[in-house]
This record gives sequence, C-alpha cells and structure tokens, in this order.
Amino acid sequence: MKRRLAIKAKPSLLLEGAFLVVMLAAVGWNLNAMGVDVAAGKPAATQSVATADSSVSVALREIASAGKLSDLRWPDFSDYRIHVTNFYDSIGYASAWLNNNEPTQQAQAVIDVLKEADSKGLNAEDYDGSRWADRVARLRQSPSSDDRARFDAALTVCVMRYVSDLHIGRVNPQHFKFNLNVSAKKYDLPSFLRDKLIHGADIRVELDLVEPPFAGYKRTQQALQRYIELSRQDDGEQLPVPVKPIEPGKPYDGTPRLTRLLRLLGDLPESATSGNENVYDGPLVDAVKHFQERHGLGPDGRLGAQTLKQLNIPLTFRVEQLRLTLERWRWIPFQFAQPPIVVNIPEFRLRAYNKDGTIGLRMNVIVGKAYRHQTPVFEREMKYVVFRPYWNVPPSIQRSEIVPAIRKDRDYIAKKGFEVVTPQGSVVTSGTINDDVLQQLSAGKLQVRQKPGPNNALGLVKLMFPNEYNVYLHSTPSPQLFSQSRRDFSHGCIRVEKPAELAAWVLRDKPDWPLERVRAAMETGKDNTQVNLTNPVPVLILYGTAVVYEDNQVHFFDDIYGHDSELEKVLARGYPYPG
Repeated sequence: MKRRLAIKAKPSLLLEGAFLVVMLAAVGWNLNAMGVDVAAGKPAATQSVATADSSVSVALREIASAGKLSDLRWPDFSDYRIHVTNFYDSIGYASAWLNNNEPTQQAQAVIDVLKEADSKGLNAEDYDGSRWADRVARLRQSPSSDDRARFDAALTVCVMRYVSDLHIGRVNPQHFKFNLNVSAKKYDLPSFLRDKLIHGADIRVELDLVEPPFAGYKRTQQALQRYIELSRQDDGEQLPVPVKPIEPGKPYDGTPRLTRLLRLLGDLPESATSGNENVYDGPLVDAVKHFQERHGLGPDGRLGAQTLKQLNIPLTFRVEQLRLTLERWRWIPFQFAQPPIVVNIPEFRLRAYNKDGTIGLRMNVIVGKAYRHQTPVFEREMKYVVFRPYWNVPPSIQRSEIVPAIRKDRDYIAKKGFEVVTPQGSVVTSGTINDDVLQQLSAGKLQVRQKPGPNNALGLVKLMFPNEYNVYLHSTPSPQLFSQSRRDFSHGCIRVEKPAELAAWVLRDKPDWPLERVRAAMETGKDNTQVNLTNPVPVLILYGTAVVYEDNQVHFFDDIYGHDSELEKVLARGYPYPG
C-alpha cells in the first residue's frame, strides 16, 4: 500500500521534474547562445575580457618598461618612464582611459584639451594633437589588446607631458645656466593623473589650474591668441626703407601699407583718416609714436631704420616671442614669502609688487652689456641696503681694466678715488702705485675699491641680495644714460633710475626709514652704513621679450642676449627636452 501510494504521488513530481528539465535545457541553450558557459558556471565573455585585460596589462608593462612608443610624435619618453611605470603600477596595469573599446569621458576631454595646446603657447603636435582621431577610430574596429594598450599608454604619456610643460615649462631653465629652480613645484604626475584626471568630473578645469596664476601670464596668453589671428589677417607686405629717415609731413611711398598695418595692430584708430595717402602726416604720425613706445624705441615719430625694422618684422615672429615668453613665465615660482622685485632684462625695466599683486613701484634700469658682461638670470632674496657704499671692484674688472690702467698711469688710483686694500679690508695705499703693489694687484693678492661718494660707480646706495655673480641693484653717478632707449651699459650689475624710492620701498616695514631719511642717508649720512631688512624681499632677474601691460598693450623688445634664439633651438629638437 505504501509503495503504491508512493508511486501515485510521483506523477506530479515527474511532471515538475520534466518541466524543469525542459526549462533548464532551454535556458541552457539560450545562455550558451548568449555566450555563457553553463557547464563552467561562468560567462564566456567574462573569460575573454579577463584574458584581454591580462594581455593589455602585459603590453602596458612592456611599453612602460621600454620608455618608447613608436606611435607617438616623439616616441622616446625615457624622461617620463618612471612616472608612467609608477602610474600603471598604482592601478594594477589596468587600462586608465578605456571602457571596453571606447575612450572614457575623461579620456575624450583630455584629448580635446591636448588638441588645443597651441592656445596655451605650446605645440599641439607635441601631444599628438592630429593623431587622436585616427586612434579613436581604430579602437572601434575590433582592436587587439596591443592596440588598446598602445592607445592607453600614448594618452598617459601625452597628458603627463602636457601637465608638466604647462606647469613648469618644457625646458629646465638651468639648461641655459639660469639660476631658477623649478624642482620645488613639480607635480607627482602619477598621483595627479590618478586623483585628478582618470575619474575627474571637470577635466578642463583641473588642467587650467595647472597654469601659472599670474595676471601677466593670462594677459600674455590672450595676446598670443590675438596675434595668431592678426598674423593670419596680415598680408606681410614689407615697407620700403629709404636712405634717410622720413620726417612727419614728408612724402612716403609706403604710407598705404603703413596705414593698414598700424590699423590692424591697433596703433591707428579705425576712425582716423589721412588727407593724402602718400604723405606721412596727421594721425599716422601719432600711431607710429605709439608703435615706437610698444617696441622699446624713442617715440620721436620719425620713420628711421630701427622703426622700419620693427615694422617689417613678420607678425609670426611676434607670435613666437609671445610663446617663448609664456614658457619663461612657467619657470617663475608661483608663491613668494614677500611681494617681489622683478627686473626684466631686455625691457630695461624694474617693477616692485604689492601684496595684492599690483605694481607699487616701477622704473627704468641699466643692465649688463650684451657682449661679455650679460646680467645673469636668477632669483635671490634681498637682505640689506648699504648707504654711501664702497665699490669693491670685481676680480675680473680689476684684472682686465684696472691693472692695465695702472700700468699706463701709476696715479690712476688716486685720480679715480680708488684705494688698494688687503683681503681683510685694510688700506694699503690710495696714492701712487709702486712695482710691488702692482705685482700683488696683478696676482690678485691685493684688491681695489672705490671710496664712497657721489662719483662712486655704485652711486650712493646699493641694495644687496647676496649671490655668486656679485650682482646687485644700485644707483649711479651717470643718470643721463636712463634717457637712452637701449640701456645695456653695465658690467652686469643693475643700475636703477629711482634709487631712493626703491630703498624706501624695501625698508617700508621700518617706520623709522621714510623716504626723507633714506635721501639724507644717501646725501650726507655716514659712509658704508648697512641697514638690514626686517623681511627679506625676493628679487627675480628675468628675461622676456614680450610683455603685456596692465592696459593690455603688448610691448616687444629685442633679444639683446640671444636667449630667445637659444630657447627656440632647443624647443625645435623636440622631446625629450633637457630636464
């Protein structure tokens, strides 16, 4: 009975069992059809993806280790190899920029920014700007694991280069023996990419924050865009250069071209009109004066050789000046303990800044001669001021100028207000030089210094920021030289047009040193009086041939030391740049 009852109970179970078998078979067929390995219990696609991801990881390791990728415009990334390795190591050598075979949203945003690198004063082709469209298209055509890895690595290398170039410049300034240190502000590139970019919400904002924060940098970047457009509009016609300068009111065959050019550049207002198109007069003269002021020339309104030379320089050259100046902006420290003093050598100009970034004081300067006595590019801290200083003649000047002068005239020292001293500062003589003293001067065992006073080569005050170049700011007994438009007359030190005002400015946190006391110390004070600054002031001696003033007027200056030319040559060689 029990057996029968048991058997009777089976039909429903059998039906359910049969139903389940049919359903499982159907499901199994459908899962297999969809790529699921039912027997293994794992999706077949997952297995293939895992295999592909593993192959991508292997390829990424090989690329990072090699430090070369032939797909790149500049294949050698050995200078970034450690950064690329550390980046992929931190994410387990997974793809950073791909979701299946599509660039991630962040990757596409990065690519868009790289394509626009020219607008930053960089070169988009340095970051493969024209190559990304083809790479993305290939990803959508059944790419291999190697294709995916090469795309990923290429984007990693390019964005690392871009971030570094935009932040600290492409070339280390120390390659040119400029004593500017960019190391302190370098990014940890693997961390930057991992934390800011591969999952970033707004890539463009993150990359914009990489740039120097200065208003002058932003103005220069805007001027670059303007001059790129102007260079496209200009026909490039050269102005005729007559034998003699053209005076206002005189005929000039180049007047139509001159009018078009100055109107394009903004020196001649759109509303300005001229009575005779072949006569150089009226508003055109004022426009030339404005142009002269913007190009480091005396604004006399005459069309002389130097003015016509500047007018005939192609606007593409001006674009390059702006690009090179942006590169130099990136070398500057982004933060200062105190507002700095900045000297721009080719501009022959000094600016002292307030805490809010505005200019508190500005003046003309005289810098080192272009031949043999160039003022170095460097940064230091000003620590003290000396009123009515001695001039301790540098050994090079003593050897090349003073000793030969003494050989010709043994009373040269007395006539010039010099004295011979020991290395400890004890006076040996200030009169006629005998053979023994001359021999010790020639050997460098004795030194020459000039006595304090109005005829001293340093004038009546020097502002000291100790450095290995023996360069400082000082006044001068020859103020008439400041009227010259080109002012490279010194042996390397920097003569300032308003020495009393500058001394009072650096001593402004000392209430007992107002301008009146500074002037008294210079004129009638004790000789060689040192006053220490309460807070050292950063001093930057820089070099930029394009400067955009606060009113957005763009000023260009001659490359007097050839530094632009040297930088241009290095940049033309491409990566890896000197680090």
